[in-house]
Amino acid sequence: MFKRTLIALAALSSFSAVAEQLVLNADAALDINTGTLIKPATLVIEDNKIVSLSKSNRKAYAPDAKVMELKGYTLLPGLFDMHVHLTSDAQVHGYKRLQRTTQRSAITGVRNAKRTLEAGFTSVRNLGAPGYADIALKDAIRDGDVPGPRIFAAGPSLGVTGGHCDNNLLTHEHAVTSQGVADGPWAVRAKVRENIKYGADVIKFCATGGVLSKGTKVGAQQYSQEEMTAIVDEAHLRGLTVAAHAHGTDGIKSAIKAGVNSVEHVSFVDDEAIQLALEKGTYFSMDIYNTEYILSEGKKAGILEESLNKERKVGSRQRASFAKAVKAGVNMVFASDAGVYPHGDNGHQFSRMVKFGMTELQALQAATINAATLLKQQNSLGSLDAGKFADVIAVKGNPLENISTMEQVDLVIKDGKVEVNLMK
Repeated sequence: MFKRTLIALAALSSFSAVAEQLVLNADAALDINTGTLIKPATLVIEDNKIVSLSKSNRKAYAPDAKVMELKGYTLLPGLFDMHVHLTSDAQVHGYKRLQRTTQRSAITGVRNAKRTLEAGFTSVRNLGAPGYADIALKDAIRDGDVPGPRIFAAGPSLGVTGGHCDNNLLTHEHAVTSQGVADGPWAVRAKVRENIKYGADVIKFCATGGVLSKGTKVGAQQYSQEEMTAIVDEAHLRGLTVAAHAHGTDGIKSAIKAGVNSVEHVSFVDDEAIQLALEKGTYFSMDIYNTEYILSEGKKAGILEESLNKERKVGSRQRASFAKAVKAGVNMVFASDAGVYPHGDNGHQFSRMVKFGMTELQALQAATINAATLLKQQNSLGSLDAGKFADVIAVKGNPLENISTMEQVDLVIKDGKVEVNLMK
């Protein structure tokens, strides 16, 4: 028996010794925690984990390792987009959406997931999808059926009757209500439990009106304080984080008081809301790029004139709020609301984040270690530290000097597997 055990251990040791290594030799790699550039850099990947990151050193890896020479490139952690709608089509808004079934939306999600991964976003938080289509997509990507980012899915967004997360496009004769609609503290608790039952990783609810919903006032609070508190309490009991859609000032503050982990959009923020966020460690998740698409292309995509008028009032105010929150030191994550505008263009937001107050490093941290921390994944994702999952991207040049380099990602590695290589 002892002899057989020794043989088995020897076999395991031998298997470990010959595990295939992938080595990236690049001009530089960014230590996202400190902002330091390691130059030149050698990153060693074994199976799906990062083994080491150091200044170029051929002794850091096995002689038979597969080596990629990335001259002129900088390595960074795989990116997070913390507010996407993968099953939504940027060309299908307003009444056009009534022609889309949940099944068709799920197929659209397959296309959009691939585009998102190709843009360097190896993880996303999908905040709202009909029929649990985002959870089905998450499972298909996890099982290797289709390519795409690692998805943290919300399922149907919770909202009040007639609110931003309801379907308000049809008359009462059609009796159409969105799947996530729930009114009252116990009803919203039941809806949270239902979403968790069917595989949600995060809970999203609509605290205020919105831009793209018919008949809602963008700044008006919808859920009461009691209802918001019930949602957050129920989700936190089960270990899930909570995101609150909130444009209006009162809704933002009520959501923070309820204990949400992040507030989405945050358009009409005031000093009190910023102070509350600082005290509670709440993250702001602000989509400051898509206003350009809405106002230039939205009418052709079917966005209602009512919504275009709301965006004309909200867009500039949201960007001012973004600058104010950054200056105050609020926790921030990268969030594009892709689906409102085309998936795959996510990286264009980086330049706007810098334009409206962030340093290049802050913008990159928002899309990496900050996002991982919000999702409680900082021990396995978000940086190039040894032992973390091998989510790695490469961009030409130095993004700390030119953030627009993030708009073209030439190498994407997710979970140790090369998903995109445009350097062949």
